[in-house]
Amino acid sequence: MFINIDLQTTSEKKMTISKIKFIDNTNIKETIDNYQSITVCSDKIIKSWKESLFSYEWLLPDGKIKSLEELSKKDQPKRIKIEKQIKNNELIEKPVLGIGILDNIEIGIGKEIFLTLASNNIKSIQVHTPKAYTNDFKKFLS
Repeated sequence: MFINIDLQTTSEKKMTISKIKFIDNTNIKETIDNYQSITVCSDKIIKSWKESLFSYEWLLPDGKIKSLEELSKKDQPKRIKIEKQIKNNELIEKPVLGIGILDNIEIGIGKEIFLTLASNNIKSIQVHTPKAYTNDFKKFLS
């Protein structure tokens, strides 16, 4: 069984970063001083994250983001929630990214946020990254 939602058509997917209002992720509020907020290129992040052991949950083998129907029953409501937040111009929590053991990007918190934004053609996304990885993220900046 799939959950139905009215998604925007491709021609309507012209959102820009100026329409998305990002806020700090509440999951890291106790350690926020250890993080920086940066704006990354979603395409570059996805290309790197494709190498993650967990990317199969949201990405097809060719690296494209799964459609709502292709997502698992567990992940469909997460995508729907973020789609509604985008549509309603609600505040969006910044995803938290890091570097994995294979030197690829890992989405530690908020993969449903990051990938839903990217699937809606958002090319520049604000994220949190550990300050210790500042140099590692330079090539992913938007």
